[in-house]
Amino acid sequence: MPALPIYTTPAMRRLEELAAPASGTLMERAGAAAAEFARALCGDTAKAILVVAGPGNNGGDAFEVAAHLKRWFFRVSVVFAGERHKLPKDALLALGKWEAAGGTLLGEIPGESRFDLAVDGLFGTGLKRPLAGAHGALVQRLNALGAPILALDVPSGVDADTGAVLGRAVRARHTITFIAHKPGLLTLDGPDHCGELKLDTLGLDPVGLLEPEGMLLDADILGLVITPRPRNFHKGQAGSVAVLGGAAGMVGAAVIAGRAALKCGAGRVYLGLLTPRPPYIDDAQPELMLRKPAALLEKELVDVLVAGPGMGKADSARKLLRAALAAPVTIILDADALNLIAASRALATSLVKRKAASLLTPHPAEAARLLGVTTGKVQADRVAAARTIARRYRCIAVLKGNGSVIAEPGGKFWINPSGNPGMASAGMGDALAGIAAALCAQGIEPLQALLAATYVHGAAADALVAAGSGPRGITASEVIDSARALINAVR
Repeated sequence: MPALPIYTTPAMRRLEELAAPASGTLMERAGAAAAEFARALCGDTAKAILVVAGPGNNGGDAFEVAAHLKRWFFRVSVVFAGERHKLPKDALLALGKWEAAGGTLLGEIPGESRFDLAVDGLFGTGLKRPLAGAHGALVQRLNALGAPILALDVPSGVDADTGAVLGRAVRARHTITFIAHKPGLLTLDGPDHCGELKLDTLGLDPVGLLEPEGMLLDADILGLVITPRPRNFHKGQAGSVAVLGGAAGMVGAAVIAGRAALKCGAGRVYLGLLTPRPPYIDDAQPELMLRKPAALLEKELVDVLVAGPGMGKADSARKLLRAALAAPVTIILDADALNLIAASRALATSLVKRKAASLLTPHPAEAARLLGVTTGKVQADRVAAARTIARRYRCIAVLKGNGSVIAEPGGKFWINPSGNPGMASAGMGDALAGIAAALCAQGIEPLQALLAATYVHGAAADALVAAGSGPRGITASEVIDSARALINAVR
């Protein structure tokens, strides 16, 4: 699989144990790597740097950083928010290095000083309780300095496993994380607090030490699944897609999904609209073929079904979805199809019993309905929610949002880093469903297709922003065209 491994906190602890015998002191390595990064951010001229050290091993990393920077003739001030006699052994040794270099400890951030860089070494991956009291006030003061902040491993106050803010959290401009990625840095509020994220493995091979729980997607996924077409090629080889949905007043959702499937490479795309009299023919995309929904299922015209965009919740939609779930082809379930399944034990059972591949694309509220919990509960642990949906419904699921999480029934997960806030507009989910359907129709294995579709969907929006067309005002139709360009750019 492409990209970099992701480990939750318990797995990171295990990695550190496995690495310890051959690694020397990981704290020394982390401190040296972070100090080099801080020096690169500042340049070599003497500048004032504030280092905030916490009561645990993250504080030890901070002392190591401070000692290096002081030896390199930076003006370093260290605030220690802990008690010396309670420091872990390695952190106490690191404090000794700082003091041996002539450093002293401050109890609070000097009110009159100005700093060119602040280093956050207050709390790391072990934090699980809300920051309050003196520690919360220290984070607030750090954020108010106006200086760029470099966070060590995890911005203090961010849950390393979920990305949730624990009361208050440091808003870093840069974060250097060690050994491997943590899920909380990549989803929910984590990316907003990390700033630019840099990984330093400290010379370790984490995958060689411990099988990863998750992976971080990157552009390599496209090169793995998009292959050149031979010149001797016809539309039948590109597969066929049917979109079932488009009830009265919601035809546009089905049209967007159909356009996405067509423009991202499917050979034929049919729209099975639930509205009895479609209010318009899509002049912009006359290649989309209209068929009665039931006829698409009876004649088995297609390789992939997309069910849900604009489907509604009427009895006719429920009946159509029941027939779609019985079809022996790959199905992508979105929007109202997910809501109907969440409300019907019979439909949920039909989904679980399917032999062909099922791909689910819920946003957090739809995921909450599928799981019978609140949206807040889903967002509190997005990785766990995605994994539970995949396991419960025997499907491949993508939980959409900041750092979309893709999961398969066995528990493996992937986090997607592409995308931006411009995607918070109508029709984006329909476009994703259509892109995934196009890739499946062209013969790409369903899991790989969903991974690639999720990545290119976000990357297409990023390309629009880079070209000056966003983030405000990006439309799903623009994302479809941008995704087509990215897919065709793969060589």
